Formats: sequence, C-alpha cells, structure tokens
Amino acid sequence: MKPLLLVLVFLSEEHRALVSERFDMLYAPNDNLGADRSKGSAQIAARGQDIRFVLTNGTNGLLASEIAAMPSLELICTVGVGFENVDLEAARVRGIPVCNAAGTNDAAVADHAMAILLAAVRRLPFLNDGVRHGLWRDDIPRPPQVSARRMGIFGMGAIGRQIARRAQGFDMQIGYHSRTRRDELGFQWFDDIVSLAQWCDFLVIAAPGGKATYHAVNEPVLDALGPQGVLVNIARGTLVDTQAVAEALRDKRIFAVALDVYEHEPTPPAALLEFENAVLTPHIGGISPQAIHASVLRFLENAEQHLAGKPLLTRVN
Repeated sequence: MKPLLLVLVFLSEEHRALVSERFDMLYAPNDNLGADRSKGSAQIAARGQDIRFVLTNGTNGLLASEIAAMPSLELICTVGVGFENVDLEAARVRGIPVCNAAGTNDAAVADHAMAILLAAVRRLPFLNDGVRHGLWRDDIPRPPQVSARRMGIFGMGAIGRQIARRAQGFDMQIGYHSRTRRDELGFQWFDDIVSLAQWCDFLVIAAPGGKATYHAVNEPVLDALGPQGVLVNIARGTLVDTQAVAEALRDKRIFAVALDVYEHEPTPPAALLEFENAVLTPHIGGISPQAIHASVLRFLENAEQHLAGKPLLTRVN
C-alpha cells in the first residue's frame, strides 16, 4: 500500500502522475498563496489520521494546527528553497523532519536576478514602450551600464553565490553581508547591510525570509544606496519595506528597483505601480520547467531516503 501524501501546492499533470507512482495523493493546492486554506483543511479534516507526507512551499507553509491534526505525519517537504511558513517548532516537538529543495532552482533565480537588474539599469521597460510611441535615443538621457560596477549581495547562500558568479562575468566587484562570513570566496565582507549598501551600486537581496530579516531593507539602507543605486529583490517580499521604496523613488533617492517578490503577494504592490523605474515580475524567478522538475525529484529523493531510514538530502530542522 502506498503512503498517503497531501500536496498543498500546484503541480502539473505530469508531476502529479510522477508523484502518484509512489504515493496515494491528496491534491489540494491552497489558493491565493495560502490565504485560502480551505482545500487543504478539508483534506486534513477528512484524512488527517492517515496522512504521512506533506508537500508544500515556503509561502503556503504548514501551520502548527495542521501538523497537530495529522498524527501519522512523518515528513514535511517544500518545493523551492523557502520554508519560512512551516512551523518548525511544531515539527521539532513531534520529531518530524522538514526538507526543502535546496539546489534545484538556484540557477533560475540567479538568471532572473541578472535579467531584472539589467532591465532596471538599462531602463528596458521604458525603452520598449517608448519605441512603440516613436521614441528615439536622442530624446532621452543615456542609460548607465552594468559592467565594471559594484554589486552588494545580502545573503551569500547558494543563490547569492550563483548571482555573484554571473556578476563576475560582467567584471563587477562583489561585496556581501550574510549570516556566515565566507572568506574562501574572496569577496569583500561587510559587517551590516547599511555599510554594504553605501559601498555598492546594485544591492541584491538573496537572504531568507522570516522575522529576523523583516524589512531589512528600510529607509536608512535606501539612503545609503543612494541616488544612483539599484535595489533588486529575488528573495522574499518581507525583506523590503515597500513604502520606504516608494518614497525613495518619488524623492529620487535611488535610481531604480527590480522586484520579483513583494509584500502581500499576489496583490501587486500598489505603492510602486506609478514608477516606470520600478521593474516588477510576479515571483517567477525560481519557476522554470527545469527547476520545477528538479524540485519534484528532490522531494521524491528525500521521501525515498526517509522510507529507507537513510539521511535526508536537504533537511532544514
């Protein structure tokens, strides 16, 4: 008999078929990024006694009350790297391991970070729209270049390192602030994010979400970044104070922002919509066919390791 799995995130038909080869699956993706948990709640109420595995993501997470309602739960996994809304303490008390899909979407996120940075610095949305209305280059200030400038990275984990590698291809100097100092990388270390922002031209946010990093990018950081600075966020929307960014753009205290994530997703960040120098994408950085497939495979690998009594590949608790 296959173990019972509750899936709280969207999976393609192909991936549902793949997962169903090894699990009896209750497919109940939460709507509106977890704001509507009714589908999952209904499945937990009906089959909670039998559910042994849960597949979710960092945004949807898994609440303590949901964990408590599944007495047979053995393993919680997330697609993607994030796990900020999984109640790790409730899992710890029950001895339930939690795994993410680290290493499966790093390249996709790093690619996207560079794409939106380039779009913001070179003003691609503005230029693309302008050409359709007769714009020619002599009518506008020359957009600055990206190469041979300074990139500051807040969070030098796997994704931060991938971004740094790409930036080096543009002959950039790399500085960083992170929970762990990594002298072996050869990049310049900064004690705090304010001093990092003051040093760099482009500040890229690649740190985990959660209470410890809530609004880490605030008015003092933006002021340190300065009127030629560009902010990029491909981590979690909660790291950046949206209202402070809007005020900095309005006062021309920063040059541009490029955000793949923002507060209160999926609702668009209303305070930023008026600015042509705010490049916004819908939390798509880590979502490529290749990355999603690798993430599902990572879940299956962790589940197989668990069932075989072997060490998990990407345990986070």
